[in-house]
Amino acid sequence: MQNNVLILDFGSQYTQLIARRVRELNIFCEIKPYNRLPEDLSEYKAVILSGSPFSVRAEDAPHPDLSRIKGKVPLLAVCYGAQYLAHFFGGVVAPSNTREYGRARLSSIDTSDPFFKDIQEETQVWMSHSDTIQELPTGAVRLARTHDVLNAAYKIEGEQTYAIQFHPEVYHTTDGKQLLENFLVHIAGLEQTWTPDAFVEATVADLKEKIGKDKVILGLSGGVDSTVAAVLLHKAIGKQLHCIFVNNGLLRKNEFAEVLDQYEHMGLNVKGVDASARFLNALEGESDPEKKRKIIGGVFIDVFDDEAHKVEDAKWLGQGTIYPDVIESVSATGGPSATIKSHHNVGGLPDFMKLKVVEPLKMLFKDEVRRVGASMDLEPERLGRHPFPGPGLAIRILGDITREKVAILQEVDAIFINGLKEWGLYDQVWQAGAILLPVQSVGVMGDERTYEKCVALRAVESTDGMTADWVNLPYEFLQKTSNDIINKVPGVNRVVYDISSKPPATIEWE
Repeated sequence: MQNNVLILDFGSQYTQLIARRVRELNIFCEIKPYNRLPEDLSEYKAVILSGSPFSVRAEDAPHPDLSRIKGKVPLLAVCYGAQYLAHFFGGVVAPSNTREYGRARLSSIDTSDPFFKDIQEETQVWMSHSDTIQELPTGAVRLARTHDVLNAAYKIEGEQTYAIQFHPEVYHTTDGKQLLENFLVHIAGLEQTWTPDAFVEATVADLKEKIGKDKVILGLSGGVDSTVAAVLLHKAIGKQLHCIFVNNGLLRKNEFAEVLDQYEHMGLNVKGVDASARFLNALEGESDPEKKRKIIGGVFIDVFDDEAHKVEDAKWLGQGTIYPDVIESVSATGGPSATIKSHHNVGGLPDFMKLKVVEPLKMLFKDEVRRVGASMDLEPERLGRHPFPGPGLAIRILGDITREKVAILQEVDAIFINGLKEWGLYDQVWQAGAILLPVQSVGVMGDERTYEKCVALRAVESTDGMTADWVNLPYEFLQKTSNDIINKVPGVNRVVYDISSKPPATIEWE
């Protein structure tokens, strides 16, 4: 039996957050849809049932077969999971008189049970459900309640089965991490051995065995994911790795030369391909955002395929796929979860390339990718780089793309990003950039009226891009940045700052 945790996803918006909290305890876990239970459960030492937007009383409610789990493996049921155990195992679940949502405080806690080790009476928890458990399932005993919820936590006697009506994974549950540690470490007996160093060691060994003497082609983007994937592959197979970095003409100012130089100093076998004219010519006259993405994706595939054919006998395609991409590709219930899938990548490569795929990061979350990179001594500046969309500035230039517009936006963006770094604000921001708007506005420069372009600045804070809040940058910084842009970038006479959050807005404007 391995040191793994299985999380069964019922479509909750918080499922990925459960996994991240478990990983923070240095315990490896995997998310699987509730209706795709692994045939072999022997590698899992504990199971967690997620929440769900469904009611267990609904006819179409998720209904997994737990016969191989309940009573046989330590089981923690969260929210919907707790109601599921009650509803189908001898208890009663009914609509609550009021929707039980938001902060609550646990009381009547059974502190003698290891589940509540080091957790005090009146600890804050987060509720999010409209049904309530009126009667506990057969063999269950109550472990805690709140003012409004009689059965906030319970366990099944004679089993290592625990259930809670609240969400331990969210920030608002003060002792949520302690609760998860109590269940996984003190009850299930899991060892906290999932560390960046251990991941690197195991992954490099696996890559060596899987790839052998074959050649691997990897498309680098300059971003964190592809960079860490490249370094892992390089540690495993050295010069058998052939990296390709394509300039699509839509990168930030000087980015192609600077990133290529950084990669070469890292010892990677990198070829830079300047295909900017090819991309910009293909985009000429196109204003529709989706069509722009498809054009960029298509040209990228053509360019990459041309270069890949120059690497003789290549057998593998390396990709920087990370775990959220994997999870979202196998949604639990056809997509009821509130995760918001990014569509700003240029897409995968076609089947005709006939290469086997290797994805060394496919089980990692974004923050874990950065920790793995740090354990391999990658520079903090490289690991802290803001996300940048695959289509680049094409989706930050609203309307059609011209070389003049790209040049203007590159200058504006450089002033903004360099300013964030000079003021010590860059690392406080998750993602920042400038947007060139398809409007012109009246202005005055010297004694002359102007009718020139308007740009918007955007800076957000987030953990994974699914939700984001705008950053309250200092007025003094915004004032100086605006003055610098208007004075130094010909053709721009107005600067605005985007103060919308995601949702309802998106991070990018297209």
